[in-house]
Amino acid sequence: MNGPPRDEREPLWVRVGGGLEEVPGGARHGPADPEFPPPGGPWVPLRVEGHLVGWGRPGVMPRKAARWAREEGQRLLRERQAYLTRRLGHKLRSAVLGLQESARLASFGRPELMELLYEQARDVVRRAQALETVALSSADAPRAVVLGAVLSLAAPGAVCSLPNEAIVHAPEPALVEALSRAYEWLGGPGSSVRAHRVGSWWCVDVEAGPQRRPLPVPELGEPLVRYLVDVVLEGWLDVGFPDRVRIYLPAV
Repeated sequence: MNGPPRDEREPLWVRVGGGLEEVPGGARHGPADPEFPPPGGPWVPLRVEGHLVGWGRPGVMPRKAARWAREEGQRLLRERQAYLTRRLGHKLRSAVLGLQESARLASFGRPELMELLYEQARDVVRRAQALETVALSSADAPRAVVLGAVLSLAAPGAVCSLPNEAIVHAPEPALVEALSRAYEWLGGPGSSVRAHRVGSWWCVDVEAGPQRRPLPVPELGEPLVRYLVDVVLEGWLDVGFPDRVRIYLPAV
Protein backbone atom coordinates (compact mmCIF):
# COMPACT_ATOMS: atom_id res chain seq x y z
CA MET A 1 0.00 0.00 0.00
CA ASN A 2 1.16 3.55 -0.67
CA GLY A 3 0.03 4.99 2.63
CA PRO A 4 -2.46 4.86 5.45
CA PRO A 5 -6.14 4.93 4.39
CA ARG A 6 -7.03 7.86 6.66
CA ASP A 7 -6.55 11.54 7.30
CA GLU A 8 -2.84 11.94 8.17
CA ARG A 9 -3.83 14.22 11.03
CA GLU A 10 -5.83 11.45 12.69
CA PRO A 11 -3.88 8.93 14.76
CA LEU A 12 -4.13 5.22 14.26
CA TRP A 13 -3.11 2.53 16.73
CA VAL A 14 -1.36 -0.50 15.24
CA ARG A 15 -0.62 -3.80 16.91
CA VAL A 16 3.08 -4.47 17.48
CA GLY A 17 3.45 -7.93 18.97
CA GLY A 18 1.15 -8.09 21.98
CA GLY A 19 0.91 -4.30 22.42
CA LEU A 20 -0.19 -1.23 20.49
CA GLU A 21 1.66 1.78 19.12
CA GLU A 22 0.24 5.10 17.99
CA VAL A 23 1.04 6.18 14.43
CA PRO A 24 2.20 8.87 14.25
CA GLY A 25 3.48 9.69 17.71
CA GLY A 26 4.94 6.43 18.98
CA ALA A 27 2.94 6.28 22.22
CA ARG A 28 2.50 2.76 23.61
CA HIS A 29 -0.57 1.07 25.05
CA GLY A 30 -1.35 -2.46 26.01
CA PRO A 31 -2.09 -5.17 26.06
CA ALA A 32 -3.70 -5.47 22.62
CA ASP A 33 -7.16 -6.59 23.65
CA PRO A 34 -10.68 -5.65 22.52
CA GLU A 35 -11.49 -5.00 26.19
CA PHE A 36 -8.69 -2.43 26.57
CA PRO A 37 -9.04 0.29 23.90
CA PRO A 38 -6.37 3.00 23.79
CA PRO A 39 -6.92 6.32 25.59
CA GLY A 40 -8.36 9.34 23.82
CA GLY A 41 -11.28 7.54 22.13
CA PRO A 42 -13.72 6.94 20.66
CA TRP A 43 -12.04 4.12 18.73
CA VAL A 44 -13.25 1.26 16.61
CA PRO A 45 -11.34 -2.05 16.54
CA LEU A 46 -9.57 -3.05 13.34
CA ARG A 47 -9.48 -6.77 12.60
CA VAL A 48 -8.06 -9.08 9.96
CA GLU A 49 -9.63 -12.54 9.92
CA GLY A 50 -10.97 -11.89 13.41
CA HIS A 51 -7.55 -10.93 14.80
CA LEU A 52 -7.23 -7.50 16.41
CA VAL A 53 -4.57 -5.53 14.49
CA GLY A 54 -5.25 -1.98 15.71
CA TRP A 55 -7.74 0.77 16.46
CA GLY A 56 -8.98 3.65 14.31
CA ARG A 57 -11.36 6.58 14.54
CA PRO A 58 -15.04 6.05 13.75
CA GLY A 59 -15.55 6.60 10.03
CA VAL A 60 -12.24 5.05 8.97
CA MET A 61 -12.46 2.52 6.12
CA PRO A 62 -12.26 -0.60 8.30
CA ARG A 63 -10.95 -3.23 5.87
CA LYS A 64 -8.35 -1.02 4.24
CA ALA A 65 -7.29 0.47 7.58
CA ALA A 66 -7.00 -2.99 9.12
CA ARG A 67 -4.77 -4.24 6.31
CA TRP A 68 -2.56 -1.18 6.60
CA ALA A 69 -2.39 -1.49 10.39
CA ARG A 70 -1.28 -5.10 10.10
CA GLU A 71 1.42 -4.25 7.56
CA GLU A 72 2.64 -1.27 9.59
CA GLY A 73 2.82 -3.36 12.75
CA GLN A 74 4.82 -6.04 10.95
CA ARG A 75 7.17 -3.39 9.56
CA LEU A 76 7.80 -1.95 13.02
CA LEU A 77 8.52 -5.43 14.35
CA ARG A 78 11.07 -6.10 11.62
CA GLU A 79 12.79 -2.77 12.22
CA ARG A 80 13.10 -3.35 15.95
CA GLN A 81 14.33 -6.88 15.55
CA ALA A 82 17.00 -5.73 13.09
CA TYR A 83 18.10 -2.86 15.35
CA LEU A 84 18.35 -5.03 18.46
CA THR A 85 20.18 -7.73 16.51
CA ARG A 86 22.77 -5.17 15.37
CA ARG A 87 23.25 -3.78 18.89
CA LEU A 88 23.62 -7.23 20.47
CA GLY A 89 26.00 -8.29 17.71
CA HIS A 90 28.19 -5.27 18.42
CA LYS A 91 28.19 -6.02 22.16
CA LEU A 92 29.06 -9.65 21.51
CA ARG A 93 32.01 -8.74 19.30
CA SER A 94 33.33 -6.39 22.00
CA ALA A 95 33.12 -9.16 24.62
CA VAL A 96 34.89 -11.66 22.34
CA LEU A 97 37.73 -9.21 21.73
CA GLY A 98 38.13 -8.67 25.46
CA LEU A 99 38.19 -12.42 26.06
CA GLN A 100 40.82 -12.92 23.35
CA GLU A 101 43.06 -10.25 24.83
CA SER A 102 42.80 -11.73 28.34
CA ALA A 103 43.57 -15.20 26.98
CA ARG A 104 46.63 -13.83 25.18
CA LEU A 105 47.93 -12.17 28.35
CA ALA A 106 47.26 -15.29 30.43
CA SER A 107 49.25 -17.40 27.99
CA PHE A 108 52.25 -15.13 28.59
CA GLY A 109 52.58 -15.89 32.29
CA ARG A 110 49.61 -14.02 33.83
CA PRO A 111 47.85 -16.82 35.78
CA GLU A 112 45.96 -14.26 37.87
CA LEU A 113 43.83 -13.64 34.78
CA MET A 114 42.32 -17.15 34.83
CA GLU A 115 39.41 -16.12 37.04
CA LEU A 116 38.78 -13.11 34.81
CA LEU A 117 38.82 -15.41 31.78
CA TYR A 118 36.07 -17.52 33.31
CA GLU A 119 33.86 -14.50 33.98
CA GLN A 120 34.50 -13.09 30.51
CA ALA A 121 33.60 -16.44 28.94
CA ARG A 122 30.32 -16.50 30.86
CA ASP A 123 29.61 -12.97 29.66
CA VAL A 124 30.23 -13.99 26.05
CA VAL A 125 27.80 -16.90 26.44
CA ARG A 126 25.07 -14.66 27.89
CA ARG A 127 25.45 -12.14 25.07
CA ALA A 128 25.48 -14.89 22.45
CA GLN A 129 22.31 -16.41 23.91
CA ALA A 130 20.58 -13.02 23.77
CA LEU A 131 21.63 -12.53 20.15
CA GLU A 132 20.37 -15.99 19.21
CA THR A 133 17.05 -15.32 20.93
CA VAL A 134 16.44 -12.18 18.89
CA ALA A 135 17.90 -13.31 15.57
CA LEU A 136 16.18 -16.71 15.37
CA SER A 137 12.46 -17.46 15.48
CA SER A 138 11.27 -19.64 18.33
CA ALA A 139 10.47 -23.20 17.24
CA ASP A 140 8.55 -24.02 20.43
CA ALA A 141 4.76 -24.03 20.31
CA PRO A 142 2.81 -22.24 23.06
CA ARG A 143 1.23 -24.43 25.72
CA ALA A 144 -0.20 -24.14 29.22
CA VAL A 145 2.62 -23.32 31.66
CA VAL A 146 2.38 -22.92 35.44
CA LEU A 147 4.00 -19.60 36.36
CA GLY A 148 5.20 -20.74 39.76
CA ALA A 149 7.14 -23.66 38.31
CA VAL A 150 8.79 -21.44 35.69
CA LEU A 151 9.80 -18.81 38.24
CA SER A 152 11.55 -21.41 40.39
CA LEU A 153 13.93 -21.82 37.42
CA ALA A 154 14.02 -18.24 36.13
CA ALA A 155 14.18 -16.33 39.41
CA PRO A 156 15.50 -18.64 42.15
CA GLY A 157 16.35 -15.81 44.54
CA ALA A 158 13.07 -13.90 44.21
CA VAL A 159 10.30 -13.70 46.78
CA CYS A 160 7.29 -15.03 44.87
CA SER A 161 3.61 -14.69 45.71
CA LEU A 162 1.56 -16.34 42.99
CA PRO A 163 -1.92 -17.88 42.95
CA ASN A 164 -1.96 -21.61 42.23
CA GLU A 165 -4.19 -20.98 39.22
CA ALA A 166 -1.65 -18.67 37.56
CA ILE A 167 -1.25 -20.55 34.27
CA VAL A 168 -0.27 -18.84 31.03
CA HIS A 169 -0.25 -19.82 27.35
CA ALA A 170 3.32 -19.48 26.13
CA PRO A 171 6.33 -21.35 24.72
CA GLU A 172 8.04 -22.48 27.93
CA PRO A 173 11.71 -21.90 26.94
CA ALA A 174 10.95 -18.32 25.84
CA LEU A 175 8.96 -17.70 29.03
CA VAL A 176 11.85 -18.91 31.18
CA GLU A 177 14.24 -16.68 29.23
CA ALA A 178 11.99 -13.61 29.51
CA LEU A 179 11.44 -13.96 33.26
CA SER A 180 15.13 -14.75 33.85
CA ARG A 181 16.21 -11.62 31.97
CA ALA A 182 13.62 -9.51 33.80
CA TYR A 183 14.84 -10.92 37.12
CA GLU A 184 18.45 -10.00 36.34
CA TRP A 185 17.45 -6.58 35.04
CA LEU A 186 15.52 -5.81 38.26
CA GLY A 187 18.42 -6.72 40.52
CA GLY A 188 18.28 -10.49 40.95
CA PRO A 189 18.15 -11.89 44.52
CA GLY A 190 15.80 -10.00 46.80
CA SER A 191 13.41 -8.92 44.06
CA SER A 192 9.76 -9.88 44.47
CA VAL A 193 7.27 -11.32 42.01
CA ARG A 194 3.49 -11.16 42.31
CA ALA A 195 0.70 -11.95 39.89
CA HIS A 196 -2.97 -11.15 39.52
CA ARG A 197 -5.46 -11.75 36.74
CA VAL A 198 -7.03 -9.00 34.63
CA GLY A 199 -9.51 -10.25 32.04
CA SER A 200 -7.78 -12.75 29.76
CA TRP A 201 -4.28 -11.83 31.05
CA TRP A 202 -2.04 -12.60 33.98
CA CYS A 203 -0.22 -9.48 35.20
CA VAL A 204 3.18 -10.37 36.62
CA ASP A 205 4.72 -7.60 38.71
CA VAL A 206 8.49 -7.86 39.19
CA GLU A 207 9.67 -5.45 41.88
CA ALA A 208 13.31 -4.36 41.98
CA GLY A 209 15.63 -5.95 44.51
CA PRO A 210 17.87 -4.02 46.90
CA GLN A 211 21.02 -4.84 44.88
CA ARG A 212 19.73 -3.48 41.57
CA ARG A 213 22.42 -1.77 39.52
CA PRO A 214 22.54 -0.63 35.89
CA LEU A 215 23.44 -3.55 33.63
CA PRO A 216 26.87 -3.43 31.93
CA VAL A 217 25.04 -4.08 28.66
CA PRO A 218 21.83 -2.00 28.67
CA GLU A 219 20.43 -3.94 25.70
CA LEU A 220 20.15 -7.01 27.95
CA GLY A 221 17.65 -5.14 30.11
CA GLU A 222 14.50 -3.44 28.85
CA PRO A 223 15.15 -3.84 25.08
CA LEU A 224 15.65 -7.61 25.31
CA VAL A 225 12.86 -8.16 27.85
CA ARG A 226 10.47 -6.07 25.73
CA TYR A 227 11.31 -8.11 22.64
CA LEU A 228 10.81 -11.40 24.47
CA VAL A 229 7.54 -10.34 26.11
CA ASP A 230 5.93 -8.30 23.34
CA VAL A 231 7.06 -10.28 20.30
CA VAL A 232 7.90 -13.85 21.27
CA LEU A 233 5.31 -14.28 24.05
CA GLU A 234 2.73 -11.91 22.49
CA GLY A 235 2.29 -10.21 25.84
CA TRP A 236 3.02 -6.64 26.87
CA LEU A 237 5.74 -5.06 28.99
CA ASP A 238 4.65 -2.05 31.04
CA VAL A 239 7.53 0.04 32.41
CA GLY A 240 5.39 2.88 33.71
CA PHE A 241 6.28 2.27 37.36
CA PRO A 242 9.29 3.68 39.23
CA ASP A 243 10.29 0.52 41.12
CA ARG A 244 8.92 -2.40 39.11
CA VAL A 245 7.80 -3.67 35.74
CA ARG A 246 4.54 -5.35 34.84
CA ILE A 247 4.41 -8.18 32.34
CA TYR A 248 1.08 -9.11 30.76
CA LEU A 249 0.92 -12.74 29.63
CA PRO A 250 -2.01 -14.55 27.91
CA ALA A 251 -3.97 -16.55 30.48
CA VAL A 252 -5.19 -20.09 30.01
